Amino acid sequence: MSQPSDPVYIRPEQLCIGLYVRLELDWTAHPFTFNQFKIKNQGQIDTLRALGLERIRIDPKRGDAQPLPPPTEPAPVAAGPSEAQLAAIAAKKARVEKLAKHRMALNECERKFNGAAKAVKSITRNLFARPEESMKEAKALVQDLVDSMLTERDIAIHLMNDKMGSEDAYFHQLNVAVLGLMVGKQLQLGRDELTELGIGAMFHDIGKVELPEKLLMKTDSLSPSEQDLMMRHVEYGLDIGKKLGLGPEALAIVFQHHEHVDGSGYPHGLSGEGILPLSKLVAIVNTYDNLCNRPNPRDSLTPYEALSVMFAQYRGRFEAKPLGVFIRCMGVFPPGSLVQLSNNALGLVMAVNSNKPLKPTVMIYDPAVPKHEAIILDLEEEEELTIVKSIRPALLPQQVFNYLNPRKRMTYFCDSVPGKPAS
Repeated sequence: MSQPSDPVYIRPEQLCIGLYVRLELDWTAHPFTFNQFKIKNQGQIDTLRALGLERIRIDPKRGDAQPLPPPTEPAPVAAGPSEAQLAAIAAKKARVEKLAKHRMALNECERKFNGAAKAVKSITRNLFARPEESMKEAKALVQDLVDSMLTERDIAIHLMNDKMGSEDAYFHQLNVAVLGLMVGKQLQLGRDELTELGIGAMFHDIGKVELPEKLLMKTDSLSPSEQDLMMRHVEYGLDIGKKLGLGPEALAIVFQHHEHVDGSGYPHGLSGEGILPLSKLVAIVNTYDNLCNRPNPRDSLTPYEALSVMFAQYRGRFEAKPLGVFIRCMGVFPPGSLVQLSNNALGLVMAVNSNKPLKPTVMIYDPAVPKHEAIILDLEEEEELTIVKSIRPALLPQQVFNYLNPRKRMTYFCDSVPGKPAS
């Protein structure tokens, strides 16, 4: 059995382009984006030497150069950091401050999400005991979501913490409403249409209250008779929706959200123009959330896989325009995707700016940084970094898995992009 090799250190004077360095410093104590990286230019060497370290650790296996020979004479006394190095240090301080503001914005978004999830729980539980009060609460919640979508700022979709306790049963309703409204905003729907969309999405599965809980909780494959019973939830939902006084388009969403434009859906195998536009939209986001959050978490697809399946295998089921908008909004690597960056760093996609989907915000695995202070990078501001591939959670080393904490359930909420000016 091979033993781990001892750390390799060199003197700052031995640094050269191509070496892979590992800084044994607090992340805030140096101006670089990462604690470990391959040296690309002389400016990085000058900045490393200006840190005043007696020795610097390198990783020979990850570099593609050999250190310079050790100096034969004592190193000259450093003249102090140059203007460029001072600017780099100032930029790092600004980055740290921005990271703190970003964390505050995420915490605020999570607070709003928690409030929305609890509201959905209250609405669902009291819908039949206090229908008028519950519908009033539902409309207020949807109106708040619509108002947040209609802001002039860019909208970001955030991955939420999955430690919500008893509210997890209501995540699907909230996910479908939030994702549907996000697409509706990009399609430039008006306030009234967005409100109908939100109400219909919130209650799209209301018919499932008539189904046995044992059926809803089943984690293995349904029998033909069980599948037939499950499909009846759209009919039950239509009856319930009428009693609740839902509007025509919201009722259509409840009844048609499993219809497909190619005629392969249910309950009536409608196709094309036979399905209302808002129903076509909800069918897309409902399918996505069902793929990511299956009854048995082991069967769930990663967000990246879910989008790939929808585009490659299910594309004919959906209206082309809203499907394209949804995929663009979620990005090539949607929130919740585990990814590898072009510098080999591993991370978890935390948020996607719907207007800049190829530049998500990523939480980075770095064992030198405490998990609760994990580096969060906005790739829009990291010109040299790109995502090269998505990674399945099972393929991560255990320490990386524990650090990044991939979500068992994918839950989303939208908010204005932290620190971004109005468009």
